[in-house]
Amino acid sequence: MNRGEGVKKLIASLMFMVPMLSFPLVASAEESIMDITRDAGYEEALEINQPKSSVIIDGNNGQLLWAQNPDLPREPASISKMMTVFLVFDAIKQGKMTLDTTITATEKDEAISQIYLISNSKIQAGVDYPIKELLKMVTVPSSNVATVMLANYVSDGDAGGFVQSMNEKAKEIGMTNTTFYNCSGASANSFEGLYAPKGFDPAGSNMSTARDLATMVFYLINDHPEVLAFTNQPIVTTMEGTPYEESFETYNYSLPGAKYGLEGVDGLKTGSGPSSAFNYIATAKRGKTRLIEVIMGVGTWEDQDGEYYRHPFGNALLEKTFDEYEYRQLLPKGKHTIQGKEVQLDQDFYGVVKKGTDPVFALQDQHITLSQPMEQAAETMPPLAVKYQKTEHKEAVIDQQEDGLLRKLPHFFLMFIERTRFLSKPLYLIGLTWIGLFLLLVSLIVGRANRHRRRSIVSVLFCLIGILCFITAAGVFITAYIL
Repeated sequence: MNRGEGVKKLIASLMFMVPMLSFPLVASAEESIMDITRDAGYEEALEINQPKSSVIIDGNNGQLLWAQNPDLPREPASISKMMTVFLVFDAIKQGKMTLDTTITATEKDEAISQIYLISNSKIQAGVDYPIKELLKMVTVPSSNVATVMLANYVSDGDAGGFVQSMNEKAKEIGMTNTTFYNCSGASANSFEGLYAPKGFDPAGSNMSTARDLATMVFYLINDHPEVLAFTNQPIVTTMEGTPYEESFETYNYSLPGAKYGLEGVDGLKTGSGPSSAFNYIATAKRGKTRLIEVIMGVGTWEDQDGEYYRHPFGNALLEKTFDEYEYRQLLPKGKHTIQGKEVQLDQDFYGVVKKGTDPVFALQDQHITLSQPMEQAAETMPPLAVKYQKTEHKEAVIDQQEDGLLRKLPHFFLMFIERTRFLSKPLYLIGLTWIGLFLLLVSLIVGRANRHRRRSIVSVLFCLIGILCFITAAGVFITAYIL
């Protein structure tokens, strides 16, 4: 190998090493859901039962924190009922009714409640059922008759109009791959002619995706947080103190107190069927970090224990996400220098970010945002951003040291701190120092090899870059650990 080729290879190696030390390493392949579940201690989890799709988003901005086939079309089954619940709470918010408003059961309602092949609760014609009691029946035992009663009441008996409202609501909130054919997740044919939404295929099955269902729940719990009071108990009693009292155990076994109870889980709904297999949505909160999880297509309908199999997968993913992400203050209110501009925040900036990371900020449309924001579940969701006010440019700004003394920092110095903040971690400082030392040694070696000739450009270049690395490391160290 001649000297020229050796120098070229050395330069190529250095160009590869510098980026490696300047940025965090990213795994080349996503960890499998099976590995995550087994690492969490759920040895009973079998590969044949793993979800067909899954999603976890944060409850503040809808950022995708985990996604496996998020846009795979699947039947949501009884999870569809939560869109009916959504429209009921919308109607309550609009003043059209209250939780105490009663609905008188009809002969048709009683007949629906007696259909064996669909999930139900007992309903007796002529009895007045408060809306809050029907909501309990919908969200826990997944009562189809209670769902139909609520839908008919909200729509004045227009079953087809109500389903149309479900689809319009889905479109409004950004559910781009969802179609509803009925209000409950059971095809209209299942109701033996007692429920027939006009204009919709009676054999049609509701279709959605994990992403869309996460979007639905995001808006549901943000617009109507009181819905969680109907989904956070392992056992509920309906029509308590009346001759029609019934008690039901939840199918959401991730709720604390249930078979797979997990800290922080406070809802939401399960759904299953021959074509959908076993699905569930869990909402969970620890501290100020709110997560929404969707698990779809666990196991097969032939093995009814699928209602249990789904929860180890969901629990393991929730634990992993809580371990890796947190809701925290990103910037305090006050003055900040971002991208060379001094801006004023009138409020603290909070958001969900990966633990142990230092976000890099950017200015966009009069807002401070992250320079590399995570994907959101839907375009309709509020971005992780906060509005700022411009401040007048000054040559120096006042900062306060920990000992209480005031000092002035030139504007270019603040720029240096902002642009090199990511290098302040010890690993990066050590790496930068070693690169500088390495380049100086290379410069010395190349210089000695050319001692009988004029000093080579390569030697001078390596020397200058090495000195620059030392100066940068020293500057970052001083600003991060001394000033």
